Amino acid sequence: MVLIIWEVGRAAWLSIHTFGFSFFTSSRWDPVHDVFGALPFIYGTLASSLLALIIAVPLSLGIAIFLSEMAPPWLKDPVSFIVEILAAIPSVVYGLWGIFVLAPWLRDGVEDWLGNALGFLPFFQGPRSGIGLLTAGIILAIMILPTITAISREVLVAVPQSQREAMLALGGTRWETIVRVVLPYGRVGIFGAVMLGLGRAVGETMAVTMVIGNQPKISLSLFSPAYTMPSVIVNEFSEAVTQLHLSALMEIGLILFAITLLLNIVALLLVRRIGTVPVQGGRM
Repeated sequence: MVLIIWEVGRAAWLSIHTFGFSFFTSSRWDPVHDVFGALPFIYGTLASSLLALIIAVPLSLGIAIFLSEMAPPWLKDPVSFIVEILAAIPSVVYGLWGIFVLAPWLRDGVEDWLGNALGFLPFFQGPRSGIGLLTAGIILAIMILPTITAISREVLVAVPQSQREAMLALGGTRWETIVRVVLPYGRVGIFGAVMLGLGRAVGETMAVTMVIGNQPKISLSLFSPAYTMPSVIVNEFSEAVTQLHLSALMEIGLILFAITLLLNIVALLLVRRIGTVPVQGGRM
């Protein structure tokens, strides 16, 4: 890891020295005039990843609870297989499906409805092309869903049966047992599953590049095109003519690495902190 940081940092030094902190705050990306700012790419990466989590976490947790606590034995294997097969689909296939199926459907149906019903909110304003943050967020959510679901299910299955039986013996319903005993007991593992899903969402490249629009702009609208850090590296690395342009791309790679590292450090600290909170009577 130290070697990676050294090599990438050395390649990014020209950009770091030239732009300094303004590289993080500037939204101008102009290879013609050798002026570069990474703010639109940082925003696009974080916004699409956050949207993916908002969509994927409730679905993943719901599926995990259903499979571990409620599903009849004959249904567990088919549902698990369907979820797991999603992880085996290449990202470029997700991208193609997003372009030819999801984007037209969102453009002609969902985005029109959201714009008409909730157009007073800045999140649902602007042109509706089907290509943008909303499409990228949905694609990412589908891609990280198997990871979060599989790990969360294993965590819930690992909860001792005695914990469930104790709650039921006190008169609790099945749902109360899940909410007050099973989920609090497995909170650390579930949080780890979410962090792993976020890590994949932040670093995903091909599928996002195909559906997000690849425009370095910052907008609150989910209909607006955006650009992510992995996407700009892939799109422009082979076309970088000047040394400063190449160095700016390397600095974006360094930022992406730093964000991933920071996420893991924060996750470790929070997991340790949460893990010290005792569960008493099914409550945190």
